[in-house]
Amino acid sequence: MRICIPSRGPEPGDLVDERFGRAPYYLIFDSESGTKESYKNPAAEGMGGVGPRAAQFLLDKNVQVLVTARIGGNALGALKAGGITILLYEEPGKTVNDAITAYKGGGLKEQ
Repeated sequence: MRICIPSRGPEPGDLVDERFGRAPYYLIFDSESGTKESYKNPAAEGMGGVGPRAAQFLLDKNVQVLVTARIGGNALGALKAGGITILLYEEPGKTVNDAITAYKGGGLKEQ
């Protein structure tokens, strides 16, 4: 399973970004291999419509689950249409590693 977490930086110890479409980075955790990949968000500095563009980026990276604090309506529709499950992680000041641990614990609520 490929899980994406919006992040303020490229490392697993960086803070989770509360925004989806404008997060500077996306960290993708592969639950089967345990690997973590970091990508600069190509839509982060766009003028508008960043949510659907960010959603397409995740689809292109074969992400199956998004763990995020909040998500806009346009991005939500695009992600759901692409078959990506959205789980809410509303814990300010926590790291990507913390979000991965929460995901593994199974206590996150589906959007």
